[in-house]
Amino acid sequence: MNSTPQTIGEYLDQLRAALAGADPAMIQDALYDAEEHLRSELADNPGMGETELLAKIVGSYGAPEEVAEIYRNQEVTVTRALRPPPRREPSSNPFVRFFAVAGDPHAYAAMFYLLLSLATGIFYFTWVVTGIAMSMAFALSLIGIPFLILFFGSVRMLSLLEGRIVEGMLGVRMPRRPPYPERDKPLGQRIAAMFTDPRSWSSLFYMLVMLPLGIIYFVLLVLSTVIPVALMAAPFAQAIWDLPVAQIDGINFYAPAWTYPIEFVLGFLGLFLMLHVARGIGRMHGGIAKSLLVKIAA
Repeated sequence: MNSTPQTIGEYLDQLRAALAGADPAMIQDALYDAEEHLRSELADNPGMGETELLAKIVGSYGAPEEVAEIYRNQEVTVTRALRPPPRREPSSNPFVRFFAVAGDPHAYAAMFYLLLSLATGIFYFTWVVTGIAMSMAFALSLIGIPFLILFFGSVRMLSLLEGRIVEGMLGVRMPRRPPYPERDKPLGQRIAAMFTDPRSWSSLFYMLVMLPLGIIYFVLLVLSTVIPVALMAAPFAQAIWDLPVAQIDGINFYAPAWTYPIEFVLGFLGLFLMLHVARGIGRMHGGIAKSLLVKIAA
């Protein structure tokens, strides 16, 4: 059992230790909530010392170990509440598992995220490149440093927004609150901490790589959708409208009639394969986002 914390910093250190091994995103949220509550109480009781106030708060808000247990239980409850309706146990039959992806909402959510990633990638890349260019242009002027600080702050806010998108569409637990500003430190130290925080730079890197990733995701999704649909439609287009499979130097090429069922079946299977690809890429990208946007608790 840890001793009663004497300062807010000690309380947060004990809470962080009590949450060791938990999801880093959940730890960030818990630390933010605790520090916001403690500092709000301290501001509302200016005549009370920090040690005295903490002794009082521990009795109402809870000791670090109690708060950690509450957050662990709450995380389980929220995860269960947000989980899709339970389905039957996955079959051991690989063919059944292959087609079962059509009933997985995560596959469709990942598919929409891959489509959205092109737009978000363009926006993030444009924002970062413009911000860096303007920061360099203003470097020798009076507004250079304030602009750079605002730019880095905006990147961190965008990373929080991206985290909410990733959690909502890919099902990966991401922070729901930003890191709490260390108001007890001088302004200069807080600014320096923002620039020395690896998460600031990893978030910047994430914004830059989202453009090439978004292009790759979008192209893969479009190709894996268009090709199966084209295969399924080709037999009908050729049989009904006499459309050729290909035209080279003015010469029309037609597929034999016996290939019609094969084309249709391959296209039909390709649509299920596309859902598997989308779900797999979504899981992979969720891991990338978590590693670059979430600060690992020390």
